[in-house]
Amino acid sequence: MKKLAGVVLTTTLSLATAAAFATQPVRDVSTHRHPNIAAAQRLTDQAYHRIVAAQQANEWDMDGHAAKAKDLLDQASRELKAAAAAANRHHG
Repeated sequence: MKKLAGVVLTTTLSLATAAAFATQPVRDVSTHRHPNIAAAQRLTDQAYHRIVAAQQANEWDMDGHAAKAKDLLDQASRELKAAAAAANRHHG
């Protein structure tokens, strides 16, 4: 039983650490050239910070769902950057 408790504790701490160090979305789309994409990227950043606040308020106990959401927001931000780059290629 002590061994199981140790495994659960280690897993919980690992998830909390991973969630704490998840990559924050980067805002790097030009607001002048792509105002709508830049606004969407800003909103991913705001959502990320809200999730961090929720994790802290709930002492990180969200079964990994908050960390997954943060990863998806980072992915969305990268896709927005790719969309802006594609628009740049097509419209010079």
